[in-house]
Amino acid sequence: MITTIKDQNYKICTRCVMDTSDEDITFDRQGHCYLCTKLLAEKERAGYRKGVSEQLLESILTNIKAKGKNGKYDCVIGVSGGGDSSYAVHLACSFGLRPLLVHMDNGWNTEIANRNIQHLVETYNLDLETFTLDWEEFKEIQIAFLRSSSVDFEMPTDLAIPYCLYKTAAEHNIKYIISGGNMAGESLLPVTWGYHSRGDMKYYRHIVKNYSRKKIKKIPAVGMFEEFYYKLIKNIRTIYLLNYVDYNKDKAKAFLIENCKWEDYGGKHHESQITAFWHSYIMPTKYNMDYRRATLSSQICSNQIDRESALAILRTPSCDLESGKKMEKQIAEKLGITHEELESYLKLQPRTFKDFPNNKQSIDLLFQTYRRIFKNKRL
Repeated sequence: MITTIKDQNYKICTRCVMDTSDEDITFDRQGHCYLCTKLLAEKERAGYRKGVSEQLLESILTNIKAKGKNGKYDCVIGVSGGGDSSYAVHLACSFGLRPLLVHMDNGWNTEIANRNIQHLVETYNLDLETFTLDWEEFKEIQIAFLRSSSVDFEMPTDLAIPYCLYKTAAEHNIKYIISGGNMAGESLLPVTWGYHSRGDMKYYRHIVKNYSRKKIKKIPAVGMFEEFYYKLIKNIRTIYLLNYVDYNKDKAKAFLIENCKWEDYGGKHHESQITAFWHSYIMPTKYNMDYRRATLSSQICSNQIDRESALAILRTPSCDLESGKKMEKQIAEKLGITHEELESYLKLQPRTFKDFPNNKQSIDLLFQTYRRIFKNKRL
């Protein structure tokens, strides 16, 4: 059962659907939250603008092709089997790029995700490199995050993915990584709901060191400082291709289904069993964080859904109790722990990155510096 705190202090944005379940939320005099206000300002700077974006895209494509003209591939694309990365592959190929696909297998792929990746390879006749993480070590890290009670359970995955992408790009002397990330459906997210994407190695290493019971030697991770090395020293750029087109997630899915044998897997990032479990069940029930609020708010700001429709969706549970308990048993079995042990971790006091040693101030400063350096470039 999803719990939503509603008391005399409860407030919801009058423009999107973010509310006081984000502990850091603030509102202006119109009742607009800081998250959608920031996103709309960013969209003005770097979102899709008819006529302008097409010209920028043409220049970017020219650069990618020029820098990759002597190689077999001119870009790397990370694929998960999800809709955004799959559509990014389609666009790259339709624009005449020669991508090398990279997949990071952390052991939690759904069969649908695996089929979607294979169909992409076959449809566009592409090469695929797969990095398979050491399962014994990776599950120990995930259990460590459960023991810590941090909401950032996805951090081990999100630090391993860029390692695979940058390593592949560097080995093949490829200067561009194409990402399926986009403003249309996933750019609005409270930092406490998704700090794992910031690449804070101090935070990550603290949890691994203090909550794991085995020595971790094989699981790769790229933090923010390593990422800046690849960006500034190795000169590898990440291009968010979907931001340069009039991207509509529903239309993209329809295209993939019709042309690439693509199968829909349900919710946002539910191509992964563990992500579906965490986003749809654990985050709402334990942390009072309904991930759909962030996704729907992004879509409202992109005019892909109206606010009333989003509110109607939020009135339904993202996962019912019976399905959640069933998933708990399946997750516990795969992790090699008892259901009772998993439940004991899920009952611990909820925590965010704020409750652990972290490098947020240094990372924020790095972000600001990087943005100043490239303020006139859309990367």
